[in-house]
Amino acid sequence: MERNRIKIIWKWTKRVFPVLAGASAGYAYYYYIGCSGSCPISGNPYISTIYGASAGFLLIDWKQIFNKNKKQEAEE
Repeated sequence: MERNRIKIIWKWTKRVFPVLAGASAGYAYYYYIGCSGSCPISGNPYISTIYGASAGFLLIDWKQIFNKNKKQEAEE
Protein backbone atom coordinates (compact mmCIF):
# COMPACT_ATOMS: atom_id res chain seq x y z
CA MET A 1 0.00 0.00 0.00
CA GLU A 2 2.75 2.41 0.99
CA ARG A 3 4.71 1.54 -2.13
CA ASN A 4 1.75 2.40 -4.36
CA ARG A 5 1.38 5.77 -2.66
CA ILE A 6 5.04 6.57 -3.25
CA LYS A 7 4.71 5.58 -6.92
CA ILE A 8 1.69 7.86 -7.35
CA ILE A 9 3.43 10.79 -5.65
CA TRP A 10 6.57 10.28 -7.76
CA LYS A 11 4.49 10.06 -10.96
CA TRP A 12 2.79 13.38 -10.29
CA THR A 13 6.02 15.00 -9.12
CA LYS A 14 7.65 14.17 -12.46
CA ARG A 15 4.73 15.84 -14.23
CA VAL A 16 4.32 18.93 -12.05
CA PHE A 17 7.95 19.81 -11.25
CA PRO A 18 8.94 20.91 -14.79
CA VAL A 19 5.92 23.22 -14.95
CA LEU A 20 6.73 24.82 -11.58
CA ALA A 21 10.39 25.13 -12.51
CA GLY A 22 9.45 26.77 -15.81
CA ALA A 23 7.10 29.19 -14.05
CA SER A 24 9.87 30.11 -11.62
CA ALA A 25 12.29 30.62 -14.49
CA GLY A 26 9.74 32.79 -16.32
CA TYR A 27 9.26 35.01 -13.28
CA ALA A 28 13.03 35.18 -12.72
CA TYR A 29 13.40 36.29 -16.34
CA TYR A 30 10.90 39.08 -15.73
CA TYR A 31 12.53 40.10 -12.45
CA TYR A 32 16.18 40.11 -13.54
CA ILE A 33 16.05 40.78 -17.29
CA GLY A 34 12.57 42.09 -18.09
CA CYS A 35 11.89 45.60 -19.27
CA SER A 36 9.29 48.04 -18.05
CA GLY A 37 7.05 49.22 -20.81
CA SER A 38 6.33 47.87 -24.24
CA CYS A 39 7.98 44.44 -24.10
CA PRO A 40 5.12 41.96 -24.56
CA ILE A 41 6.61 39.00 -22.69
CA SER A 42 9.14 40.39 -20.25
CA GLY A 43 7.19 43.54 -19.37
CA ASN A 44 4.44 41.70 -17.46
CA PRO A 45 5.21 39.20 -14.67
CA TYR A 46 2.06 37.16 -15.30
CA ILE A 47 2.73 36.66 -18.99
CA SER A 48 6.40 35.77 -18.48
CA THR A 49 5.41 33.28 -15.75
CA ILE A 50 2.83 31.66 -18.05
CA TYR A 51 5.36 31.45 -20.88
CA GLY A 52 7.86 29.82 -18.52
CA ALA A 53 5.27 27.34 -17.26
CA SER A 54 4.37 26.51 -20.87
CA ALA A 55 8.01 25.84 -21.67
CA GLY A 56 8.26 23.59 -18.62
CA PHE A 57 5.12 21.78 -19.71
CA LEU A 58 6.77 21.02 -23.05
CA LEU A 59 9.78 19.51 -21.26
CA ILE A 60 7.74 16.74 -19.67
CA ASP A 61 8.68 13.32 -21.03
CA TRP A 62 5.29 12.59 -22.62
CA LYS A 63 6.52 9.61 -24.59
CA GLN A 64 7.45 7.74 -21.42
CA ILE A 65 4.14 8.61 -19.76
CA PHE A 66 2.05 7.40 -22.70
CA ASN A 67 4.05 4.20 -23.04
CA LYS A 68 3.51 3.43 -19.34
CA ASN A 69 -0.24 4.06 -19.68
CA LYS A 70 -0.48 1.74 -22.68
CA LYS A 71 1.52 -0.92 -20.83
CA GLN A 72 -0.77 -0.69 -17.79
CA GLU A 73 -3.91 -0.93 -19.95
CA ALA A 74 -2.52 -4.04 -21.65
CA GLU A 75 -1.88 -5.70 -18.27
CA GLU A 76 -5.47 -5.11 -17.11
